Amino acid sequence: MIFLHIVGAVGMGIYAILPFLAKRFRQLSTPAQEGLASGLVSAGRIGQYALILQLLTGGYLMSQNDYTVPWMIVIVVLFVAIGALSGIVQAPLKRIVAAAAGGQDASGNVSRVQTLSAIILILFLVILWLMKNPWYQ
Repeated sequence: MIFLHIVGAVGMGIYAILPFLAKRFRQLSTPAQEGLASGLVSAGRIGQYALILQLLTGGYLMSQNDYTVPWMIVIVVLFVAIGALSGIVQAPLKRIVAAAAGGQDASGNVSRVQTLSAIILILFLVILWLMKNPWYQ
């Protein structure tokens, strides 16, 4: 079970590099923006599946130890927030693909992707810190 949990953590690594990839949008040509956005949509989907794997394996692992209820609530809320924001960021990424294919300006969507990906990274880092420093009873 721990192996699956680690595999899920590796899959969620997309959230650690997403802000840095999103930062590159403004430096790329329109066809390259379309390719990057399309790749990030696919990577985001993998990250969402990894998030589900983390929730399932993490839930099992939490049941095997004695964690405080507030710690478990905080973890679940953070995972749900990451899941929601990673779903929300998919829409502007898809709009960037459509705008780039049509030769239109996508700067508003690029800014939104950059902002949301930075928030996701912060939440991801908070979860990593909390996993390393749980509050035991």
